[in-house]
Formats: sequence, structure tokens, C-alpha cells
Amino acid sequence: MTTHPSPSSPADVLGRTRVRDAMQLGLFHCEPDDDVAAVARTMAEQSIHSVVVAGIVRRDHAGDRLAWGIVSDLDMVRAMRPGSEDATAAEAAGTEIVTIAPYESLAKAVQLMDEHETAHLVVVSPDTGRPVGMLSTLDVARAVDGD
Repeated sequence: MTTHPSPSSPADVLGRTRVRDAMQLGLFHCEPDDDVAAVARTMAEQSIHSVVVAGIVRRDHAGDRLAWGIVSDLDMVRAMRPGSEDATAAEAAGTEIVTIAPYESLAKAVQLMDEHETAHLVVVSPDTGRPVGMLSTLDVARAVDGD
């Protein structure tokens, strides 16, 4: 009699997979005074949903002070409303920054995404506190799917 290994449940995959194994390494960034049209162009050309804005001070979900912010696709759309065409990246950077370390589990990542109602987490180096990549809901789905 042959036995076949049972497929892993999504909870099993999420519990044993680390953020570093599913995340997208690297980030796209812009300067605080870049106009929103330039940010939109970067997002469109790179097929991405957020850009890091260097050199502005924000706080993350835990209240830690960061020397950068995020412009999400929704921030960019809000900044392009009539009368706001001259908005800068720093002015548009309104998305709550939710961070996670690369060694955390995807289960923890999913918990944070759910709690903060976000589709992206900024992966930060535990040594420097600087962003090193992004983890999106699509990355989580790929990990669960096994691709």
C-alpha cells in the first residue's frame, strides 16, 4: 500500500514560511519633492503599488520613528484629485506604514495585514531598520499556492 503525503494546509504553509522567502526584494523610491505624476509614472512603468519616499519622517504601526514614508497607489490617486495636481510625494505619503522583519512568519504577516487592513507590508532590516523589500497579499497567495 502506498501512502501519499497529505497536502499542507494554508495555515501550515503560513506558519512555516518566513517573510524573506516570499517577499519582493528591493524597493522603488522617490524624493520628497517629486511630483505625484512622476510617482504615478514609476508605479505604472514598474507595475507596483507603492513607492518609498526617502527623507521624510513618519511613524510606523508600532509608533517607531522612521526616516521615510510610503506613497501607495491609493495615495497617488487621492493626490491627483482636481486642485491637487501640484502635490509632492511627501504631501501624498499618507498610507499607514506597517513593517515586518524578514525572519517573521507569513502567519504574522497575514495577521498584520488583517489588523491594519493593508495589502502591503514594508520589510525592514532588523539591523538597520531600513526598508529592504515589500510583502504583498499576492506574495502570500503565491507562497500558499506553492509557486
